[in-house]
Amino acid sequence: MPVWAVLLIILVIMAGILAALYFYGKKMQQKQEDNRAQLEAAAQNVSMLVIDKKRMKVKDADLPKIVMEQLPKRYMNSKMPIVKAKIGPKIMSLIAEEEVFDLIPVKAEIKASVSGIYILSIRNFRNAEVAPPEKKGFMAKLRKKQADLTKKQ
Repeated sequence: MPVWAVLLIILVIMAGILAALYFYGKKMQQKQEDNRAQLEAAAQNVSMLVIDKKRMKVKDADLPKIVMEQLPKRYMNSKMPIVKAKIGPKIMSLIAEEEVFDLIPVKAEIKASVSGIYILSIRNFRNAEVAPPEKKGFMAKLRKKQADLTKKQ
């Protein structure tokens, strides 16, 4: 078989794979938009006092048992943005969106748009200054570790 025939077969297979991925991506994007619309339709504005926020594993987050059963198994060991907040008399663990998680102030009262246990957006802050987290470089982290080690000795 000539080389050009092998390359032509490989090219046809690659084109088929790319076409399949394109249509699969469109289908998944449509599904995500539908889910997003359902979340926004069921959203309520809630006033809450944020106690703590962390990126932690879903197993350790103290989420309700029903939520744990419905979550796919691949998410059990992945870290998610979890917010512990006092809503009324109850302390609840909520899941925040990635974009919203960095904006949430700790130990402050906020009004947020919540759908179930999912924080969609923040409406307003009450007496809370939100400072963007400082990003440290690799060398700064090394210097800090070195300083900590010298203090211990």
